[in-house]
Amino acid sequence: MVWDATVKRLVAFAAQARYGNLSANTVHETKRHLIDTFASALGAFDEPVSMMSRAVAARYRSDDRARVWGSDIITTPELAAFANGVMTRSLDVSDTYLGKSRGHPSDMIPGLVAVAEMEHADAKALINAIVLAYDVYCSFCKHVDVNSGGWDQPVYTVLGCALGAAKLMKLDDEATGHALSLALTPNLALSQARRGSLSSWKGCAGANGSRNAVFAAMLAREGFTGPGEVFEGSGGFWDAVGRSDWPLPDTPMIGETRTKSLPVCYHGQSSVFAAIELRKKVDLKQIEEIQVDGYQVAVFMMGGDASRWAPTTRETADHSLPYCVAIGLLDGELTSASFADERLRDPAVAALMRTVKVSEDPALSAQYPEGAPGRVSIRMKSGEKHVVEIRYPKGHEKSPMGDAEIERKFRDLCGGTLGKAGCDRALEALWRLEIINDTNKITAMLVPESKK
Repeated sequence: MVWDATVKRLVAFAAQARYGNLSANTVHETKRHLIDTFASALGAFDEPVSMMSRAVAARYRSDDRARVWGSDIITTPELAAFANGVMTRSLDVSDTYLGKSRGHPSDMIPGLVAVAEMEHADAKALINAIVLAYDVYCSFCKHVDVNSGGWDQPVYTVLGCALGAAKLMKLDDEATGHALSLALTPNLALSQARRGSLSSWKGCAGANGSRNAVFAAMLAREGFTGPGEVFEGSGGFWDAVGRSDWPLPDTPMIGETRTKSLPVCYHGQSSVFAAIELRKKVDLKQIEEIQVDGYQVAVFMMGGDASRWAPTTRETADHSLPYCVAIGLLDGELTSASFADERLRDPAVAALMRTVKVSEDPALSAQYPEGAPGRVSIRMKSGEKHVVEIRYPKGHEKSPMGDAEIERKFRDLCGGTLGKAGCDRALEALWRLEIINDTNKITAMLVPESKK
């Protein structure tokens, strides 16, 4: 096959990825992201969309096998990627990367873990594949703007995950090129998934990208071929989205991604932290007006649609600045329980939301994407004013969550599924991940004793 220049660059980049070239810091950062991803997924184990995804996955078996996390369900690798990916995104507490485009690179981890299980790959191979996939995903986001043209995150999820999967499957350069082409050609996803009143697909889109990447790599291994000029040819990717410069990184980018400590769209993290801080200073009964100022993307994503002012679903509420700021002020915290149906219908929340105004501040927009700023100003009935502004929310690379905080997040979110002893065993093994000789042992640790 005659490949275009972009495919050649990506295949060559994947070919040179070696675990032995990774620094101790990069390996450690990958462990943190894997722990964070498992926490995000198992914390959503009982969410309705997670149960629906498991029900689909449980119907299918194959010679190639992978586990649905937290369960005794063994299914096909691509359906394990989907079900585990849906869980990972359901609570909106997984990691993020912001550049010219934006998304959640951990969407790829369920697909890569599933392929590693299928291949009985060791943990070093999995770590190498994750770092490779993050480099492709994050460098794309940093340099290429497809979101403003109406394209959604799975566009680059399939690219990174397909290359990571091909690496785990030890495909040669030719098959790797076909895996990449077979992943991208049919998977240009629409950003309608993140517009208006949000459906359950908002949290499933990345999981579907991961699933499709796994399937593409499996097809390529069997000899299926994709278009050789998938990027640069007539009717190719650059024709569809507009040509962009896309340099691949010289050093791993996984450390530049941002973890979340609140289950809310990343663009609202700073404003919610500001609201929680302000709760200590104000009498809620004396509030006259709440002004929330943010950068352009935050206002567009979380305050630019009428649905954000009257959310009726979890998916819409965790992307609503008025709702999340109101909850932060009322409760002094924001957790998964903040989006329960009874809370969405709470008259006290609705009443406080009516005092909220949301505006873009060009000065805050100028700080994005290097920062993710938010400012909440409260004017009291007395005329007194209280203001808190945060530029780097907890989990930002300039205000990182420490290892102890990542571990606490895992215990908080996984405790209900694994119990304290199960969390202890899993964390001990995950911090020593590189010595595990079969990825199946990793996912087996995520099954409660009652289900073994």
